[in-house]
Amino acid sequence: MQDDDVVARARRALGKRDLVFVGLMGAGKSAIGKMVAQALDIPFVDSDHEIERVSRMTINDLFAAYGEPEFRSLETRVIERLLKTGPRVISTGGGAFINDNTRRVIRDMGGLTVWINADLETLWVRVSKRDNRPLLKTANPRETLANLMAARYPIYAEADITVMSRDAKKEIIMREVMEAIAAHALPASIQEADHAG
Repeated sequence: MQDDDVVARARRALGKRDLVFVGLMGAGKSAIGKMVAQALDIPFVDSDHEIERVSRMTINDLFAAYGEPEFRSLETRVIERLLKTGPRVISTGGGAFINDNTRRVIRDMGGLTVWINADLETLWVRVSKRDNRPLLKTANPRETLANLMAARYPIYAEADITVMSRDAKKEIIMREVMEAIAAHALPASIQEADHAG
């Protein structure tokens, strides 16, 4: 199968919807999201970067100053605004999809969700290299990460598409995402309405 064919089918399947990447920190949402956006020739935005831009504060500072509930409320508002001007690829923070309000907003606004799934070892190797994860500032960050996986994975599993991240080239994961999007076509009735308009 030609790469161009996968891209064309993925574009058709996505239509005017936004593609929303969800998953735990370190899964590769931003890296893979950027590559998918480039392949589809649509804009990419990282919701955490957008939150920092509009608040003029870092995620760490927001957590410290306002706590997680207030941060999640801001995150929902920012993601809702991003979903109003698609299609685009949106990479979300690890806790975004866990929030009932954010999940509902993404669903109600027609976002197509992609869970980048990864095992504990893969995530730990990636996140232990940097000290910018507020939720991992604990006595045993690896155990905290395992607990986050246990709590969040059943909710991430509600995403429309799941692709496994692993120790493989980003291009391979990106292609698997594109193939999954291509296979996740819009319902025929919506496609016909799109062509009619």
